Amino acid sequence: MIKQDLPHPTFTGLILISGADAPGVTQSLFETLSPFSIVVLDMEQVIIRGRLILTTLISLDPAHSDGIEDDLLALGERLGLDVAVDFTDVERAQDENTQALQLVVLAKELKPHAIAKVASVINAHKGNVERFRRTASYPVTAIEFDVAIPQSSNSRDLQRDLADLALTEGIDLAIEAGGLTRRSKRIVLLDMDSTFIQQEVIDLLAEDAGVGDQVKAITESAMKGELDFKQSLSARTALLAGLPESAIVNIRERITLTPGARTLVRTLHRLGHKVGIVSGGFTNVIEPIIEEMRLDFFRANTLEIVDGKLTGKIVGDIVDRAAKARFLEEFAKAEGVALTQTIAVGDGANDLDMLKAAGLGIAFNAKPSVKAQADASLNTPYLDSILYLMGIPREEIEAADKADS
Repeated sequence: MIKQDLPHPTFTGLILISGADAPGVTQSLFETLSPFSIVVLDMEQVIIRGRLILTTLISLDPAHSDGIEDDLLALGERLGLDVAVDFTDVERAQDENTQALQLVVLAKELKPHAIAKVASVINAHKGNVERFRRTASYPVTAIEFDVAIPQSSNSRDLQRDLADLALTEGIDLAIEAGGLTRRSKRIVLLDMDSTFIQQEVIDLLAEDAGVGDQVKAITESAMKGELDFKQSLSARTALLAGLPESAIVNIRERITLTPGARTLVRTLHRLGHKVGIVSGGFTNVIEPIIEEMRLDFFRANTLEIVDGKLTGKIVGDIVDRAAKARFLEEFAKAEGVALTQTIAVGDGANDLDMLKAAGLGIAFNAKPSVKAQADASLNTPYLDSILYLMGIPREEIEAADKADS
């Protein structure tokens, strides 16, 4: 066959090869295609338990389609593989303008019924799943879908319907615009208590002060948004008056990081991202953790201590929900990063302003009212699941771990 110049291909061809994997399949495929004037548009290969699935998308001269198909079918017979070829007129394939979205679904145990429901919602919005891939198998299963919906469709409506589905099906998911902007998010800013760490620091202090039940009741109301945060925090800290400063050291020893917190920070730093904490908690207690983790940004409240005892007051302005959003903007500005390139993570009403201000706001094991207003929700106990929502697969996480070992 004679290779001809093809300045403007008008057909696309999808080639699907499947069967028992063996060395040399990829080489044989592209050697078969080499005599033709073809442009490779996309390709993907998966091997599952020794079974090969190889797909290739090409552009071609329609006059060559019969010859290409014949040669590919002959290749399949020779290698003992199944080969399917589909040619499509490019102009017909591109009639409908679409917007590309990336959907990530996570679950400890992902059930077929949940995937079917997700596909049903996408279909209801006239969308189409163009590709999907597994990005993690532990500690959760994460599947990433490339979704195309018509430009006339509202992606926010799709996001809302999928969020409602996530609540009923017991899965976590996030959907956002596809393309390079998704991986361009350079800043991740997290809440501290019950997000980066597993405890509420003020509750621990209250236990030592003998006012645990009183403080917990106020904390719960504040997290639900039933009380103004500044007033509730002042009321809680006032109950700590007289607690010895030594209690702070004891509290530090009882704090535990959320599973996956170290992996999250280590991976993000290795990949060039910045990580920060903005907290309604207290620098007196959590500053050593910030230093140990080498976080890039940190803001929190400071308990006043006089003569070795807590006074029940806070030094300076209180870090409330408005301040958290302001600090996100400050962090982004200092790094020369647009807010669209930021991620905020939190669990309570005090985090809502920064979740809304960020390019992606993630509710982490949050109250229902917070989940309803966030872009995405995670209900797994693993903080590093945030990486999957960013499009960072398990392979990159493990590569970062090896590089640091």
